[in-house]
Amino acid sequence: MTATTGTEIRQRIRIRLKAYDHKVIDQAAKQIIETALRTGATIAGPVPLPTRESVYTVNTSPHVYKQFGGEHYKMRIHKRLIDIMNPTAKTIDSLQNLSLPAGCDAEIRM
Repeated sequence: MTATTGTEIRQRIRIRLKAYDHKVIDQAAKQIIETALRTGATIAGPVPLPTRESVYTVNTSPHVYKQFGGEHYKMRIHKRLIDIMNPTAKTIDSLQNLSLPAGCDAEIRM
């Protein structure tokens, strides 16, 4: 929470989404934004954060051609950040009851 001029206090909900598939994470972000806008909150985002890539090498031939016979597999983790400014009680209730697509992880901070 950050304080502004006078006695006005602004609240913020920060939602961080993670998924392996970019289509799933975009669908979840769209669903969260539509829910928040419907309940009267203001939105900042979704902000795409850097995608983390992990490369794994698996030996296909453990004895012969060991240096040349490897297969590479790449795993990407996509991330998005959504800020909800001035949420109402209705916004918080609707976000708690929201069902996100399978494979999408949401981390919510007040």
